Amino acid sequence: MIRPDESAPILKGFAMPYPIGTFVLDRVRPMTDEGRFAPETSITVKDGIIADVGTEALSNAPRIDGEGQYLLPGFADVHVHLGCFTPSLEHMMLMNATRWTLEVARNARTLLELGITLARDVATSDAGIRDGISSGAVPGPTLRVSGPALGQTGGHTDGYLPSIDAPAMTGFLMPAYPGRGEHVVDGIDEMRKAVRGHIRSGVDWIKLCTTGGLLSTMGDIPTKAEFSFDEVRVAVEEASRAGIPVAAHAYGGEGLDNAIAAGVTSVEHGMLMTAAQADRMAERGIWLVPTLIVVQELAALADAGELPTSAAHRVREVIELSGRQVELASQAGVRIAVGSDLTTQGRNLEELALLTQAGMRASDVLIAATRGGAELMGLGATHGRIAPGYIFDAVLMKRNPLEDMDVFLTERPVTTVFQRGRIVRS
Repeated sequence: MIRPDESAPILKGFAMPYPIGTFVLDRVRPMTDEGRFAPETSITVKDGIIADVGTEALSNAPRIDGEGQYLLPGFADVHVHLGCFTPSLEHMMLMNATRWTLEVARNARTLLELGITLARDVATSDAGIRDGISSGAVPGPTLRVSGPALGQTGGHTDGYLPSIDAPAMTGFLMPAYPGRGEHVVDGIDEMRKAVRGHIRSGVDWIKLCTTGGLLSTMGDIPTKAEFSFDEVRVAVEEASRAGIPVAAHAYGGEGLDNAIAAGVTSVEHGMLMTAAQADRMAERGIWLVPTLIVVQELAALADAGELPTSAAHRVREVIELSGRQVELASQAGVRIAVGSDLTTQGRNLEELALLTQAGMRASDVLIAATRGGAELMGLGATHGRIAPGYIFDAVLMKRNPLEDMDVFLTERPVTTVFQRGRIVRS
């Protein structure tokens, strides 16, 4: 367990006159910008910001012995659904808002304790959740949110339940409440209004579903294009006017073509993409978030008989191709960030091992999981590096992940988590 150096005067672990969040972390091997690890050195943190790497800037500050561990920036999971904790969409769709909020808070804390200090929730959190975490009301990572994902009637976000005639489902993966933007839209006028409504609600991102999905209640399929090109174009145009980036749930085919041509910022999943599509993504600077772990987890649920037959069939078809998009994107030079998707809270970091198994170099995976995610989220100037001037969101690991990325398949790969210079788990 990491503890402050007992030789220094301490107040609850930190010396006066320095405020909590100010200390020197000794004997650590910090991750470099190349995804490697530097020799043992000291890191000086002042008021939660890295003040110095390698020399002692505060000689009288309290000291923490890093015990020779590996120091990485806090991880970024850029595709989470904090409101998902069961594979049953019907269960989530019928949940009341109070229970949903408590589940979101629990999942946010789980992510932080894993070492995920940055997260982007694309469909199940809103500005209230984001701001509640940032204010300290509940513990969690620095969050960016999209509000409910936008989809067409009969598409991936349409949770219509014919048995109770619930049109377009009241909330899909989020409970409905006054002021929440629409999530099932058709035509360019409805799309423009929906995007404006989301922006009014305070979102950081817009998420569109331009293809079908694996768990859709309406029986659509991942190869099906959803939304016309003009609908996607209008969404990106309207969001861009407000400085809001767009993430596209897209597996491949025409729906992915539309997302690329419209100029989205990131493509989520991409399991059915072609080499030509990867090349166009690279040319336009569009990111890929592969989400390999969710397909594996859903395949296990399918084998256990815990998914509807139609969803199980789709999952079994897609899993054979899962990982190929990583190879194509890497060859084309597409930037990759790390995302886990739904029902994986607590297992999120397994995605790093899966990306390595799919062919990415371990150092590139570490970059994607830290600085890459921060840059995609628009936080690259303050997060994602162990360097002076950066916020000290960081983790310590006893094992060198470059030697064995399967360490991320273990229950607790990280020993200590820092958030803004404070130890939040050790």
